Amino acid sequence: MPAIVLVGAQWGDEGKGKATDLLGNTGAEIDYVVKFNGGNNAGHTVVIGDEKYALHLLPSGILTPGVTPVIGNGVVVDLSVLFEELDALQARGVDTSRLVVSASAHLIPPYNRTLDKVAERFLGSRKIGTTGRGIGPTYADKMNRIGIRVQDLYDEKILEQKVTGALEQKNQLLVKVYNRRAVEIGEVMDELLAYADRLKPMVADTPLLLGRALDAGKTVLMEAGQATLLDVDHGTYPFVTSSNAISAGACTGSGIPPTRIDRVMAVIKAYTTRVGEGPFPTELLDADGEWLRQQGFEFGTTTGRPRRCGWYDAVIARYAARVNGVTDFVLTKLDTLTGREKIPVCVAYEVNGVRHDEMPMTQTDFHHATPVYEDYEGWDEDITGARSFEDLPKNAQTYVKAVEAMSGAPISAVGVGPERSQIVILDNRI
Repeated sequence: MPAIVLVGAQWGDEGKGKATDLLGNTGAEIDYVVKFNGGNNAGHTVVIGDEKYALHLLPSGILTPGVTPVIGNGVVVDLSVLFEELDALQARGVDTSRLVVSASAHLIPPYNRTLDKVAERFLGSRKIGTTGRGIGPTYADKMNRIGIRVQDLYDEKILEQKVTGALEQKNQLLVKVYNRRAVEIGEVMDELLAYADRLKPMVADTPLLLGRALDAGKTVLMEAGQATLLDVDHGTYPFVTSSNAISAGACTGSGIPPTRIDRVMAVIKAYTTRVGEGPFPTELLDADGEWLRQQGFEFGTTTGRPRRCGWYDAVIARYAARVNGVTDFVLTKLDTLTGREKIPVCVAYEVNGVRHDEMPMTQTDFHHATPVYEDYEGWDEDITGARSFEDLPKNAQTYVKAVEAMSGAPISAVGVGPERSQIVILDNRI
């Protein structure tokens, strides 16, 4: 069977968990859910009945009986966070025994958490807005070829050599640049090895596992952490994450080749949010922005930070459709907009008097972009009970059709509330 890729189309927090549920409940029986990038610097909330689950490092498939959740080779893993999440789910009766972790995934050592925090403080006004969880330094180690992988836990001689080599560099930074104490080799070894025995039954050659699953007719869903505009290559650099969060990253982060992918589903919110620093053309620094924040409960799943809020940005949507090869969008949180008299949509940017219908080429132009808006009539009716497109108020239908027409790919479903069942599936769509 072909594989499916699920990505975020904005700056994250779009509601990818709902799209995962949608796929599982509309005939596309999902057998494996793979997280292919990022670490515990992002999270998503899944609501099942009266239960709310906040996931950070684990794939959302861990909540679905019969699904094998996989942490792919493109993920960076903080072992303490991994087992905290597993223990918390097990305490609530969730079966976590199917979890598989790639032997080639990189581990977040304690010195990288320290470096991440002190480096961000050192940047001052030039800070990126990192969560300080060691994600960026660990990806840097990977590219510098001084990283530590899951498989290294099972050869202590190799592990010690790698930790020693890394600390020769890290301690120079910590002591001489940041005026911090040097990290001892023993404390790093002790922390990492403390989890080795418990982790071992989960470790596998995941590219082989997933390849064989596809050969056997199984369906594999590859789920991005973060989102398109946080992609290290194609996002709003340098205010991005340290991994590839677009659909192409699914291949490098899982070991599944592009020829096996036949669907790229992108999740996009009915307005726009962002956490952290960086340009945000439609950001609302007024009562409207606060209204969106409160109505949509826009606070980070992982950090608790208030999210920056703005109107829907069709320029960003078109960009996401193009760089990901989006086959269909899932539009989430339409219900948040209920009660607005007028709903603006950004259809283009103006930069120094010049209209841009596509993303500006340079960081400078994007930073100076001002939105060009078109207004749509709002609605007051409660839409959380809608289960078909016809159930939506006429103005809500018009809004959905309008953003679809300007976003570069069809909308296959619309989220109308936080629960799994609160979704409208559009007929005759991909």
